[in-house]
Amino acid sequence: MRSSISSLSYILAGVLFVLSLRGLSTQASARRGNLLGALGMLLATLITALGLLLAASGEPGAAQAAGATAPTTLGLLIGALLIGAVIGQGLAARVPMTAMPELVAVLHSFVGAAAVLVGVGSALSGQGEQDLAHQIEINVGVFIGAVTFTGSIIAFLKLRGSIGSRPLLWPGRHLTSGLLALFAVALAVLGIHAGGADGVPYLLGLTALACVLGAQLVLAIGGGDMPVVVSLLNSYSGWTASAAGFMLSNDLLIITGALVGSSGAILSYIMCRAMNRSIWNVVFGGFGEAPVAAAASTGPPQKVNETQVPGVAELLQHAKSVIIVPGYGMAVAQAQHPVKEISTLLAERGVTVRYAIHPVAGRLPGHMNVLLAEANVSYEIVKEMEEINEDFAKTDVVLVIGANDIVNPSALEDPHSPIYGMPVLEVWKAAKVVMLKRGQSAGYAGVDNPLCYNDNTLMLYGDAKQSILKLLATLQAQAS
Repeated sequence: MRSSISSLSYILAGVLFVLSLRGLSTQASARRGNLLGALGMLLATLITALGLLLAASGEPGAAQAAGATAPTTLGLLIGALLIGAVIGQGLAARVPMTAMPELVAVLHSFVGAAAVLVGVGSALSGQGEQDLAHQIEINVGVFIGAVTFTGSIIAFLKLRGSIGSRPLLWPGRHLTSGLLALFAVALAVLGIHAGGADGVPYLLGLTALACVLGAQLVLAIGGGDMPVVVSLLNSYSGWTASAAGFMLSNDLLIITGALVGSSGAILSYIMCRAMNRSIWNVVFGGFGEAPVAAAASTGPPQKVNETQVPGVAELLQHAKSVIIVPGYGMAVAQAQHPVKEISTLLAERGVTVRYAIHPVAGRLPGHMNVLLAEANVSYEIVKEMEEINEDFAKTDVVLVIGANDIVNPSALEDPHSPIYGMPVLEVWKAAKVVMLKRGQSAGYAGVDNPLCYNDNTLMLYGDAKQSILKLLATLQAQAS
């Protein structure tokens, strides 16, 4: 009876996770999807905790935990749940949206570390000593978990700015990666042959090699590819959780991990298509190795058309159509709320205002969409790149706020550019383009942007939020 209830609960939790992913596919249903996912996780946690308690209490049909009693198990479970809940609530309340990418990377590392600990624990307990399939599951789970753990840590440090965003490349890195993987396979074979606890030293060696491999792979990836890397690590963490499910014989963990792994892989593929690159090129290509336009750097500095807030306000006052392109600079400045007020003010004056979102804007998939939703921007005026690219030629003013690489014409015009072939928002086709930037440096990917030097481009330098607040005040003064 208990087993049937547990199985039905796991099925229900799995259905909730599927419905959660479906809900997260659109902005309008994202909150409902998030709630369904939370309910599914709560149900899964409670059923798993109940199963452990019953096992510890020695009820018929439940395996008696070695040396454990129900009160001891209950105390450990409550302690673990409380600590996790406090940490989770604290992070959710305190971490700003700009730090969300690195938080996601850290959470991925936790999944990887958990899989490694589960695998090593299973090996130490001697489980599967005569079971070849189980030992293969342990080694695969530990390998993927270790790669995910260190890869996520390096991604966190890059996103946080603790280490440079440029790819760390060295001769023979692909050979080194291949040898690390080969030696890891050899250690897995030796460990399986030794069997049980005797194979633990080999498993620990495999873990060390996988940790080095994970760090090396992400170190060689440039900042421009970090949105894809975060998505890819999400996929890794899913497959890691699925592998842990096999090790623990937990069907729900297998299902959940497969859902996360496959959805992360699909998202990574979609994002790579948006950048006109293959997943292999992202992982092994070392994007950002050489910044573009070396020839231009040897000549005289190119002239930009700098403007001030009153000039931008004058343009917007006479515009009939405006498109706003948000980038990571807007996220850092937390300027989404005053930007929304500007778009509302313009709309009240009869101006057609829309937002254009590039698939890899920001440093996390969907980052810009979440920021705009946080500012209560209507979903109807938020358009994806494919929906709005043809409309730039019919637009009076485009406001590019803290974005660089996703509006770079070199992607279409310069075969020597590292981002050549990447679909971008073709903002330069508008009558006027106003770029809000903190300074004259290149974007996060380290690629210079010729858009800054176009005759129809005006540069408004300074902190994005301060510039937007001044622009909002000027527009409001004009209206009064």
